Amino acid sequence: MDLLLLGLIAIVFLAAGAVKGISGMGLPTFSVALLGLFMPAATAATLMLLPSLLTNIAQCVGPHARALARRLWPMWLMLAAATVFSPLPDLGSAGAGARLTLGTVLVAYGLWGLARAALPDPGRFARPLGGVAGALSGLLTAATGVFVMPMVPYLQSLRLDKDVMIQALGLSFLVATLALAVRLGPLAVLSGAAVPLAGHAIALGAACTGLWLGSVLRRRLPLPVFQRALYSVFIALGALMLARAL
Repeated sequence: MDLLLLGLIAIVFLAAGAVKGISGMGLPTFSVALLGLFMPAATAATLMLLPSLLTNIAQCVGPHARALARRLWPMWLMLAAATVFSPLPDLGSAGAGARLTLGTVLVAYGLWGLARAALPDPGRFARPLGGVAGALSGLLTAATGVFVMPMVPYLQSLRLDKDVMIQALGLSFLVATLALAVRLGPLAVLSGAAVPLAGHAIALGAACTGLWLGSVLRRRLPLPVFQRALYSVFIALGALMLARAL
């Protein structure tokens, strides 16, 4: 890899890490979509794996893990089970149709959120609805590799504080990432293109730096601004998926 390519990798992962630091999500989709503009998809996926895993682990750290586990375990259980045992085609073989559908849903939900609409509080049905949201998210994870729908709208309906929401997203995405790795098994490491150690090191360092910068900015954002940023990420993720599908 030449210096120009290493510089582009650093810029991409710095931006993707910042997006994740502000909104709690988006690093895999943003980084792979942007890297795919100037390198093979297999190489992009290889570079994304370690930064995605470690930033998810970093995002899980916080004082709310035990309370979130008591509240969200039905969603996590169904998310993992549906991802591993999904009857849908595996990631990469589902074709453009799955990406097109999910991209449309993401854009529509983001626009709906920016219009200041709100999902009702699930109340005493929170756990069973969490299981349903986890199962549907697992099916989509297996087919598309995108973890957000309908898991994130469900988490938003719980009216969590923004820092609690970030930790809930990190824990949920970690469950989804590990479940997807179990489902794909050996296919997860068949990248087809070797990436030099320098590329992995720069990607990881830039992603962690971006995550830190985004988290600093997030703490200074009022809650309404944070929510608008979250919905804007939905729109951007959906637009990237639509662009890849079309």
